[in-house]
Amino acid sequence: MIAQIKKEIEGLAPIDVIRYVDQKFKNETIFSTSFGIEDQVITHLLAEIGSSASIFTLETGRLFPETYYVWNRTLEKYKLPIKAYYPNTDAVESLVSLKGPSSFYESVENRKECCFIRKIEPLQRAIQGYKVWITGIRAEQSANREDMDMIEWDETNQIIKIHPIFHWTLDEVESFLKTNFVPYNPLHDKGFPSIGCQPCTRAVQKGEDFRAGRWWWEDMSKKECGLHVTTK
Repeated sequence: MIAQIKKEIEGLAPIDVIRYVDQKFKNETIFSTSFGIEDQVITHLLAEIGSSASIFTLETGRLFPETYYVWNRTLEKYKLPIKAYYPNTDAVESLVSLKGPSSFYESVENRKECCFIRKIEPLQRAIQGYKVWITGIRAEQSANREDMDMIEWDETNQIIKIHPIFHWTLDEVESFLKTNFVPYNPLHDKGFPSIGCQPCTRAVQKGEDFRAGRWWWEDMSKKECGLHVTTK
């Protein structure tokens, strides 16, 4: 099926990719947003075509105030329901009680444990039962993402993943936001190209890698939380 979809959407603009998915997988598609600029482009396109896709976000409990600001702005502008998925309360209580509120700084293993509890397990609940998962991933965001395809089979989650703006540049994303008056997180204007949980995200310096501000205390080769890791 993946090969057939690739053939059918080859050369299509992102809005037409989304329209294709909406028609072929009506009510079987879900989009995950973290309210970053790429995800805001996708939300705008979904609203523009009146898509039937469900939308969700992961409310980790550690988000920036600015993320809640753009979340509210997005709801006001597009009038689309965005379901929030929270981590399991017992799992969070156990983690913080045993290891404290900042164990993720102590080791990669601890950080991945926190990411699993706050992001991966809720995501697995969110996408369960759907056939297609739309994301705002772009190839140039990291070396790992360059190895992905615009359409791929997620073996771990048993779902088709489609990244409509996979080949877009940052300039194209920013131009789209300005032209279409799309609300975005003000942290993007303060040196934050990638925005996640507040304790694990900092601004990047000129010349640094796109994801250098995520888990900055770790080696660059480990800059993924586990949501979007290719198995190729």
